[in-house]
Amino acid sequence: MGSGRSVKRILAAGAGLFVALALALSLFVGLKRPSNDREWNADQAVLPVAHFEGDFVYVSGIRNFTYRDVDDFDVAYDQRSYDLNALERAWFIVEPFSDFGGAAHTFVSFTFEDGRALAISVEIRKEVGEEFGVLTGMLNNFELMYVVGDERDLIGLRAKHREDDVFLYPMVASRDDARTMLVDMLESANRLREEPRFYNTFSRNCTTVLVDHVNTIAPKTVPFSRKVLFPGYSDELAWELGLLDTTVGLDDLRDSYRVNDRVLAHDGAEDFSVQIRADLPAPARP
Repeated sequence: MGSGRSVKRILAAGAGLFVALALALSLFVGLKRPSNDREWNADQAVLPVAHFEGDFVYVSGIRNFTYRDVDDFDVAYDQRSYDLNALERAWFIVEPFSDFGGAAHTFVSFTFEDGRALAISVEIRKEVGEEFGVLTGMLNNFELMYVVGDERDLIGLRAKHREDDVFLYPMVASRDDARTMLVDMLESANRLREEPRFYNTFSRNCTTVLVDHVNTIAPKTVPFSRKVLFPGYSDELAWELGLLDTTVGLDDLRDSYRVNDRVLAHDGAEDFSVQIRADLPAPARP
């Protein structure tokens, strides 16, 4: 009898300690406040700004670095204008980066009639010396940012210097829907300048934020699933939902839209975005 009561007291004490630690951690995390005023890594130091005038958008802070290696680059930011009436298509990009099939980064790009493209990547905004961790990414340790950049930067960095596979999928979306999504993303990027937010590994990451934007144009709400939580499977989900070309199987789709060889062949080309898409099959728009 005495032994049983002792075990219960130990279990009760352990449960109490766990609850106390959980409350302390919640309080610690809850007291943190996001900020734009920190010592940022050079590749994430500049927040983009979009200014809309009628059918035109003027974007500054477009990242266009020249890379010699992942951490060796020349810093360059551009200011460009785009005619939203000339927007042709939205593209969904998946970058698996681990032997674990579920690990990947996802982002999007938008192409225009003049051959230019504007890529947008939702990322953690790292301070100097910071490294990403799954656990630390849950504890309000990283701010969120939208990196708006030239495809030679955002795609070239991943395919050439990180040597990751890059899949560049044309989305099944009308011009109007692509425009809606682009404007929504740029307006969200603008808001972060005044209202910084924290990244969260599971609830506010590259893919969950992207899903929020896709839901502004998707015929039905993209459901939360393991294929969102593990974005290495996000192209499978997009294919199942008809956001990618469903006239071919998923394996054939991946084979067709892996662009690493194209990126290496046209590295540094002025018409990089045109060349890496040359002869790629493109599904009909709705």
